[in-house]
Amino acid sequence: MKTLADIEHLEGVRVLVRADFNVPIHNDVVVEDFRIRAAFPTIEFLRSRGAKVILISHLEAADGGNGSLQPVATKLKELGVPISFIEDIKKARLFIENELQNGECVLLENVRFFEGEKDNDTQFAKELASLADVYVNEAFPASHREHASVVGVPKYIPGYAGIQFEKEIAHLSKAFNPSHPFLFILGGAKFETKLPLLQKFMDTADSIFIGGALATDFFRTKGYEVGKSLVSKGNIDLSVYATNPKLILPVDIVNKNGEVKPADALSPDDVILDAGPQTIEILKEKIAAAQFILWNGPLGLYEDGYRAPTLDLARMIGDATSRGTETIVGGGDTLAAIATLGIADKFTFISTGGGAMLDFLAKGTLPAVEALQKSGE
Repeated sequence: MKTLADIEHLEGVRVLVRADFNVPIHNDVVVEDFRIRAAFPTIEFLRSRGAKVILISHLEAADGGNGSLQPVATKLKELGVPISFIEDIKKARLFIENELQNGECVLLENVRFFEGEKDNDTQFAKELASLADVYVNEAFPASHREHASVVGVPKYIPGYAGIQFEKEIAHLSKAFNPSHPFLFILGGAKFETKLPLLQKFMDTADSIFIGGALATDFFRTKGYEVGKSLVSKGNIDLSVYATNPKLILPVDIVNKNGEVKPADALSPDDVILDAGPQTIEILKEKIAAAQFILWNGPLGLYEDGYRAPTLDLARMIGDATSRGTETIVGGGDTLAAIATLGIADKFTFISTGGGAMLDFLAKGTLPAVEALQKSGE
């Protein structure tokens, strides 16, 4: 996989950068810009060498649909990027050919507004590729998707990994040969997407803590009453893992009434919403002993306001970094917790990816990685 360092000449070169500007927007204003800032080193590298930078991205709206990237263009301007925003690809082509100057940027409208994107349509990929001389993937969070702008374009023009993309692969790969003791903390929901990680790291990790709604599936497997708590759809057989001594589950929980209860003493009407204080103490001890920590996912229903234990966990892992522990974290709610506390500098590495982070850790590769490896063959 080639990187920006492998590009010999950039002055006047048209570079198509597939960024990930899928950021939260409220009332047409970007409210959290972590992913935008993560792309800055690549954008500035290209601009400083006189490239003509063409930025493309997708953006999911709050209602689950597709949103306009106009607020992202506004944010980029506020951050000092000389940028034009163009909605139509044909108009963008004319602008790139006749007006875009060396060191300047243009942002195209949301690629998912075009039917060919999610279908990885050959003609759409060729249309995007024809805008530029070189392709750079700086969209690690979207790199588990086989979409035209992710895997299609580098078939037609030389493809390279961006600076953040390169960092993602390098840091996440450390989990395959970690320092020990290795503590893996996996929270959130959707066990069907996270079970491969449990399978992958059961042998490698020294301890695996399962939190959030994922823990409820284990409680059910162990025969505990889980009441009306969120569980995965279907019957996932976790019996082979439930008795493994490496596995750590919450010992107490917080229910819908704010009561703290032992995890094995719930009533049929209970709803598990967060981890309890004894569970946090167990995590504190494990974190103190660890030399390598990998964390993805909250301990409770973070989006519904159950945040205190997850925030405590973020602080503890951040403190561990200062003691020399290597800490790699990622996931939407995980990033939200870190942003709330303002401690992004307290971790060895924060992944911009959610599903892409999980897929790479489980498989050791991604469709976009393979597309870049094959580019130019």
